[in-house]
Amino acid sequence: MAVCEVCFRHCNIAEGGVGFCGARTCRQGKVTAANYGRITSLALDPIEKKPLTRFRPGSMIISVGSYGCNLRCPFCQNYQISWSDVARRYAERADYITPEELSSIAASYRGQGNIGVAFTYNEPLIGYEYVLDAAKLMHEMGMVNVLVTNGTAELWVLRTLTPYIDAMNIDLKGFTDRYYRDVLGGNRRMVMDFIEEAVKNCHVELTTLIVPGENDTVDEMRALTEWVSGLTDREGRVIGPDIPLHITRFFPRFHMTDRQPTDVGLIYSLAKTARERLNYVYVGNC
Repeated sequence: MAVCEVCFRHCNIAEGGVGFCGARTCRQGKVTAANYGRITSLALDPIEKKPLTRFRPGSMIISVGSYGCNLRCPFCQNYQISWSDVARRYAERADYITPEELSSIAASYRGQGNIGVAFTYNEPLIGYEYVLDAAKLMHEMGMVNVLVTNGTAELWVLRTLTPYIDAMNIDLKGFTDRYYRDVLGGNRRMVMDFIEEAVKNCHVELTTLIVPGENDTVDEMRALTEWVSGLTDREGRVIGPDIPLHITRFFPRFHMTDRQPTDVGLIYSLAKTARERLNYVYVGNC
């Protein structure tokens, strides 16, 4: 039995068992990534789809994902590989792709505009070991690495990866402890700490999905953007106003089908509110 130190849960994992995320296991008394190299999803995408709007716009990037997640968002669009019983079946038949094979795949698409790899779809940080090994190879080839993450990880995980990550899109899913705790099963403070550290090391864009009745008020958006606008770089200079924020529209799915899609007018209204403090605000799914 061993304790996993990747996120706030600090799961005590029995030998051969798995943690809350479904992807970290205990082998010979040591916690390792059971999902190492187990790839469920692979695609060549426009980088704007991550979404990253102000990092290498017009480029393409290989999106790659495994299985497992340390949150429990009831509206997850990738629930088949993230946290449902279906994810365990995906894990059993996922293709094994070594970091070397992934870097070779990425290089083979350079002629189609590919600039590197984006670790996405499920939560990549619960399998940070694979991200680290693959990202090192990508940099050796002169290609870039992108993380699309919920930011729910200890800072030592982030610092381990920082030298090899060029850009991130981090979910800032809301700005109340209630929403993070009761709806998502997460920890808002951990995400905020993660973002504060990340912006000091690479290009960061943020995404907030607006869920009706949960995180959709002007007051919450003002509080969120006030905090973002105060973020600083490594030298202590305020860079927050220039951090891009993507405000996206919710659609009912998975376990959250008890409400309508977010009103388009509300999305644009909240974007207007966000622009009071932030210079780069984008709307999505509208």
